[in-house]
Amino acid sequence: MSEKKFKTLSGEEVKACYTAADLSSKKTTDSEIPGQYPYTRGIHSNMYRQRLWTFRQFAGFATAKETNERFKLLLSKGQTGLSVAFDMPTLMGYDSDHPRAEGEVGRCGVAIDSLADMEELFQGIPLDQVSTSMTINGPAAIIWAFYIATAEKQGVPSEKLSGTIQNDILKEYIAQKSWLFPPKPSMRLITDTFAYATRHVPKWNSISISGYHIREAGATALQELAFTLADGFAYVEAGIEAGLDVDDFAPRLSFFFNAHMDFFEEIAKFRAARRIWARRMKEKYGAKKERSLMLRFHTQTAGCSLTAPQPENNIVRTAFEGLSAVLGGTQSLHTNSMDEVLALPTEKSATIALRTQQIIAHETGVTNTVDPLGGSYFVEALTDKMEAGAERYFEQIDALGGVIPAIEQGFFQKEIAEAAFQYQKEIDEKKRIIVGVNDYIEDMAMDMPLLRIDPAIEEEQVKKVQALRASRDNEKVEKALRELQAEARGTENLLPPLLEAVRAYATEGEIASTLKEVFGEYREQPVF
Repeated sequence: MSEKKFKTLSGEEVKACYTAADLSSKKTTDSEIPGQYPYTRGIHSNMYRQRLWTFRQFAGFATAKETNERFKLLLSKGQTGLSVAFDMPTLMGYDSDHPRAEGEVGRCGVAIDSLADMEELFQGIPLDQVSTSMTINGPAAIIWAFYIATAEKQGVPSEKLSGTIQNDILKEYIAQKSWLFPPKPSMRLITDTFAYATRHVPKWNSISISGYHIREAGATALQELAFTLADGFAYVEAGIEAGLDVDDFAPRLSFFFNAHMDFFEEIAKFRAARRIWARRMKEKYGAKKERSLMLRFHTQTAGCSLTAPQPENNIVRTAFEGLSAVLGGTQSLHTNSMDEVLALPTEKSATIALRTQQIIAHETGVTNTVDPLGGSYFVEALTDKMEAGAERYFEQIDALGGVIPAIEQGFFQKEIAEAAFQYQKEIDEKKRIIVGVNDYIEDMAMDMPLLRIDPAIEEEQVKKVQALRASRDNEKVEKALRELQAEARGTENLLPPLLEAVRAYATEGEIASTLKEVFGEYREQPVF
């Protein structure tokens, strides 16, 4: 009879007991202090004793009006930052009346076609008093311009804006597949965003380098760590190549990680990420500012871990995942709602998810000390192994010529697909138990109320964007779009002409089409 093997979700074998002999970096571990380089134990010396993380629930559905009401509800219940979920047409750069938008308007997020929609989305919400995160990538620069122009309408100068635009196109090619342009012009838009933010929106995080979607596509924790940091290094190199000083833009680079169900592995992932980033920024890219070395990150609990059977179990899963993010030192957190595997969250389920964070923050005591698992033989050994595994992946990516050549050769896609296959195989063979799915199954009807999006919402949004085109100064719009296209053919920063087009009420689809005429569209090469 063979002895049972115990493994992490990344496939790392777990021993029955750990001692000091399992630490590959004992000398470093003993001397690591929270708030000090390489920040393995946290970027602040006092962490949550000084300030809790931002409670930032991801929200968006139907039109700007409905989402504005949900934002206000969440703020009234103690949420401390906003996070915008856009619908699929907006993510893909299409207006709501585009033929490819049919059936998708407002279904998985809020529909935003123009500055007019963005103004309505934040009506009654002073943008100098709230931090906003926006999950958008291909058209990120356009949507960011909508936000800056909305603030102008409120009388808020861009210097006072705080928040994050996801703006991470590399993970789109790797995992999420919502892109507009090929890699080269996409990277130009991103470095233009870095430069504009540095000069005009200094409190804004100009990118959120996302491992979340890489993980949701099926990656292991190790792959999420390695591929996300590799993307981060690629953005740093692009910024330097664009002529920027690394210390001018690196302090505003942020990260976005997933918190999955393997509790200790997730905590080790967050700790290893900080250590690797600090060392690479200092030793390879020559960053000198302390903030350039600090890896700051938002965390979302794993949507892919939620189950449709027995959906109330998802409250428990989310609580453990949220706890691992806090013990890992996150700066902001979204906790998923129990019904997200079935539909967009209802008010009740969104409130329970927010309360989960508040219970972790105020009732569990885990915020009373910094990195309470620091010094645990197991956690320290896992942190070391995650670091070593990521370094092996970096060597493979470098051997392929870097991140973009590795994407073009399908390296990331194949690695993730293989990991997803192995994970599902373990579930199918009951080598991994998922409660309510392959064990502890109950034959019961699903009676949970779900949020339904009225199909009339799409008709309303289509009429709205068409009315906008009929009422605006179209000569002004056409002039702004021609100037944007001319600048796109050159090398100047594209944010100023983008803002002029947005202020004239050019729509997202019109701006994206104008840029596609210059940049072209990306077509993925099949990898299987």
